[in-house]
Amino acid sequence: MDNKMFCFQCEQTAGCSGCTGCAGVCGKSADVANLQDKLTGSLIGLAGEIKNNVPSAEEKKLIIEGLFTTITNVNFNESTIKTMIDKIHSISGGADYDMTNIWNADEDIRSLKSLILFGIRGMAAYAYHAMVLGYEDETVDAFFVEALNAIGQELGMDDLLPIVMKVGEINFKCMGLLDTANTKSYGNPVPTEVSLTIEKGPFIVVTGHDLLDLKMLLEQTKDKGINIYTHGEMLPAHAYPELKKYSHLKGNFGTAWQNQQKEFADIPGAVLFTTNCLMPPKPSYKDRVFTTEMVSYPEIVHIGDEKDFSPVIEKALELGGYKEDQHFTGINGGHEVTTGFGHGTILSVADKVVEAVKAGDIRHFFLVGGCDGARPGRNYFTDFVKQTPKNSIVLTLACGKYRFNDLDLGTIGGLPRLMDMGQCNDAYGAIQVAVALANAFGCGVNDLPLSMVLSWYEQKAVCILLTLLHLGIKNILLGPTLPAFISPNVLKILVDTYNIGAVTTPEADMARCLGMQS
Repeated sequence: MDNKMFCFQCEQTAGCSGCTGCAGVCGKSADVANLQDKLTGSLIGLAGEIKNNVPSAEEKKLIIEGLFTTITNVNFNESTIKTMIDKIHSISGGADYDMTNIWNADEDIRSLKSLILFGIRGMAAYAYHAMVLGYEDETVDAFFVEALNAIGQELGMDDLLPIVMKVGEINFKCMGLLDTANTKSYGNPVPTEVSLTIEKGPFIVVTGHDLLDLKMLLEQTKDKGINIYTHGEMLPAHAYPELKKYSHLKGNFGTAWQNQQKEFADIPGAVLFTTNCLMPPKPSYKDRVFTTEMVSYPEIVHIGDEKDFSPVIEKALELGGYKEDQHFTGINGGHEVTTGFGHGTILSVADKVVEAVKAGDIRHFFLVGGCDGARPGRNYFTDFVKQTPKNSIVLTLACGKYRFNDLDLGTIGGLPRLMDMGQCNDAYGAIQVAVALANAFGCGVNDLPLSMVLSWYEQKAVCILLTLLHLGIKNILLGPTLPAFISPNVLKILVDTYNIGAVTTPEADMARCLGMQS
């Protein structure tokens, strides 16, 4: 393969086939992309040395952090990637796997190994968030080693397909672990209205997924006259009781991650990136961006393991914030959004939901969620939700909800028609709700009047999709495009087995979904 780089792990990869030039669509350079391949190869080499798939504490931490680092829009910094490679080599023999063996492989083998690799990258992010809260699982840790070894071996389709499905199985366990970690640490989410107004005065915007980083920042900014606002996937933080206690956690700034270069332009506040979704900062706000954890960008101040957020706080005070309150809106003009409909909340009114279904008041459920992105066509999800019948409920999660979460869809029997279940990992909760409804009606999940319409961008969406398939859930619609790394033969397997399909038009897909209800 005569390319400067090769990467096709995200939805917006060049030409819907792969980024091969001097830089990826995400903004990472060819040098960074090749270093990330080297990092992955070093992890595969390390996995090959681990006996019985049981990593030591140090090995486990490096594997999870290394995989997390290679997720799209996490790390753009050659220096920090090289440091991580050196750490891996310090405990391994340094016999790295050559990743071009995958990129140059038969397309079906490449496809299946990519599904495994991208799936465990996404799962590593969830494992990391649970790990920093003190929650770990030996089965999850061992599977990272097993999967990395499988990627590095000469295996055929019959050997790789079960491992692909096992990614979904283990990710379900991992998402459950993170759900426990979050709820034990911060309480069960409760429905919460979140303002999109930014009050006058100094402020910090916190983006990403790491609730622990947010809590530590909230602690360090108490009584300093600084307001804290969430952004992107951090929005659901407002629903957790232990975070709601902080009166200076005020509201949400902006919309989804792909709009940050426009929304952060000349922002008179500081911005902290806790996980992925970083885009190359523009000169108008580059000096007020800070990173932490695995996120890294050249010449951007990084908050290290000591978690001293003083530089972020000082920058916010220096900038001073807006002189007057700023009344921003969502994509559709709404001034507030609601979050906090976790599985605990929804299941607490399950009897009410079941009665409404039996009475015919609720005829259909839609799960419309996933990643957002910049590729044209994502207005599909806005139009789809607008067309959902008034006797239906829309469950949503992840940053894809910003396409429609400021819409007022009304209520059914006192229940809101639009329920935000949280971050991407809260797909675990959506599954719990689906299983509970199926049990209540004495049927399988696929027999429910339930349709899943999912948007994808990066690798966490991959592991969630594999989890849904592992659970046998069929008829999923995926968009706005199908993954470039899915070969025609692998796609045929998914279509034949699970009837997975690509989105078409909102009108045609709505008719298809409603035609499936029993």
